[in-house]
Amino acid sequence: MEIKKAAMAGTLESSDAQVSVEPGTKGIELSIESSVIHQFGRQIKATVLETLNRLGVTDGKVTVVDKGALDCTLKARVECAVYRSNEVAENLPWGGVIR
Repeated sequence: MEIKKAAMAGTLESSDAQVSVEPGTKGIELSIESSVIHQFGRQIKATVLETLNRLGVTDGKVTVVDKGALDCTLKARVECAVYRSNEVAENLPWGGVIR
């Protein structure tokens, strides 16, 4: 799946994350801002990249503003942003792609 247009999912509330995606051509350009970056930065990056990989996304700009979200929340936000960028609104395979 490719990122066709800019899209966003999530909020800036505590225990959530806001994920923005935009089209790109230089592989995955990932930017992470988090209040817990020193403790969990590697895990946040791994979760986002794994989710993009499972969705088949190879190019795009991804920005994550994390407010202490759990891995399952990060996965859901990334998945939602990618689906929104492709205007997928019906028959969503929620959970079927993400393990």
